[in-house]
Amino acid sequence: MTTQQLGNAAEQLAFEYLIEPGLSLIEKNFCCKLGEIDIIMQDGNTLVFVEVRLRNNVLYGTGAETVTHSKMRKIIKTAQVYLLKHPLAENLGCRFDVISMNEKLTWIKNAFTLD
Repeated sequence: MTTQQLGNAAEQLAFEYLIEPGLSLIEKNFCCKLGEIDIIMQDGNTLVFVEVRLRNNVLYGTGAETVTHSKMRKIIKTAQVYLLKHPLAENLGCRFDVISMNEKLTWIKNAFTLD
């Protein structure tokens, strides 16, 4: 499998995992010139921006550990663009989650905030 195919498969697994507890899909792979958000879901009255990270080898860190402050800022700015393009979404709270995959899948709710 190519890296792109592995990434797509990881995002699909993450999506299926998030559907199970009742989150609803809003959009996959939202892109703008500032970046991309892998999955956007709704959890009750909360819009959830999900970053999916796959690591085949944790020698250099888990998927969650690869979400740097720079990556967080990029995701936040991309989420702000999403909210500008979808004004109805502004009535919802926002949360930034990370799905980290290596030997197992780990869902980190509120992985980072706007602060």
